[in-house]
Amino acid sequence: MSTHARTVSVVGGGVIGLAIAWRAARDGWSVRLYDPSIGSGASWVAGGMLAPLSEGWPGEETALTVGAASLERWPTFGEELGEFGPSVFTADSSLTVALDAADAQDLQTIAEWVTAQGHELEVLGRARIRELEPMLGRGIRSGLMAVGESAVDNRLLLDALQKACAESGVELIARAVNDLAELDTDQIVLTAGIASPKLWPGLPVRPVKGEILRLRSRPGVTPAPSRTIRGSVHGRPAYLVPRGDGIVVGATQYESGEDTQVTMAGVRDLINDAETLMPAIGEYELYECAAGLRPMTPDNLPLIGRVSDRVVVSTGHGRNGVLLTPVTADATVALLNGTSLVEVKGTEPERFAVVKENS
Repeated sequence: MSTHARTVSVVGGGVIGLAIAWRAARDGWSVRLYDPSIGSGASWVAGGMLAPLSEGWPGEETALTVGAASLERWPTFGEELGEFGPSVFTADSSLTVALDAADAQDLQTIAEWVTAQGHELEVLGRARIRELEPMLGRGIRSGLMAVGESAVDNRLLLDALQKACAESGVELIARAVNDLAELDTDQIVLTAGIASPKLWPGLPVRPVKGEILRLRSRPGVTPAPSRTIRGSVHGRPAYLVPRGDGIVVGATQYESGEDTQVTMAGVRDLINDAETLMPAIGEYELYECAAGLRPMTPDNLPLIGRVSDRVVVSTGHGRNGVLLTPVTADATVALLNGTSLVEVKGTEPERFAVVKENS
C-alpha cells in the first residue's frame, strides 16, 4: 500500500463506523462516511452494556480477549468523547443474578473460568445482593459482580461520535452506497452491519432481531438499580440497564429476516422477565418499544480484517457493537496504516470462506 494512500471512505454510520471515521481522521486520514441514516439502525436500539467478563464462558477465549481489550479502552475512549457532549456512562459495574440452582452453578463456572484468565469477578450471596440492590426480587439466590463492567447511553454515544467526526473534519454523507466500485478513495472500510454482505458478497453476516423497552422514571417510583442487572428468566436472557432518566429493558432474540416490528409476545416476555428481576418496575412509564437488527456471524465474533488491497471490513459485531467500538476502531485504523492489533486476533474474515480479491 502506498504511503500516500490517505483518503478513506467509511461505509456505515453506526457506532462502529462513526468511531472508525473519527479515529482515522484524528490519525491524519481524509475521511468520508456514507450512510443514508447516520446514527440509526442497531446502534440506536442498543442496551449499551459493556459486559465481556460476566458473559465469558469456557472455550470462548477469543470473545473474552477481544471484549476485555475493548472494555479496558472504554474509560479513555469515553473521556475523550466527553469533549463533545455529556458523559456517556450510566453505570460502573454489572451484577448477574441467578434465580435457580442451575443458573447459580453457571455463575460459579463463569467466575472460576474468567478469574483463571486473569480477570476479577466476585460471587455474592443473597444478603449482599439485597444490601447492594434492595429493589431486586426476593427469588434471587446468588450473583456475580464485575466491577468496571460499565454501561453507556447509546444515544448520547451516537451524538458524541457524530460531533467528534464533524469537528475532526470527517465528511458525513447521508446517502447509501450501492456498490463499493463507485467510491474513489484510496481505502474503503465496510462497516454496514446487516447490509455488509450486499456490498461484499460472501460475508457471513445475518440479521438477528432484538426488541428492547425504554422505561422512564416517575416521581416516587422505586429507584432504578445503580448497576447493570442481568439474569436468565425461564431460559431467556434479560437485562436492566440504568439510564439518566430511567431503565432500558432487553432483549429478545429472533431469527426473523429483516423484520423490525415489535411484537406483543416480545413485549410481554420482556415485561414479565423485568418484573421477576425487579418487582417494582411496573411503576415506571413505558415510553418506547423498539426493535433492531443485530449483524451476527456464525461464531458470534466480529469480522475485522482486510479482504482486498483496498477494502477492510469491520462488521458482524452482533450484540456487542457498543462494547467492541473502541478496540474495533483501533484495530481498523491499524489495518489502514498497514499494521495489525494483536488483541483482535481470531476475528479475521478468512476464518470463513470469504471471497478475497485484489482491487
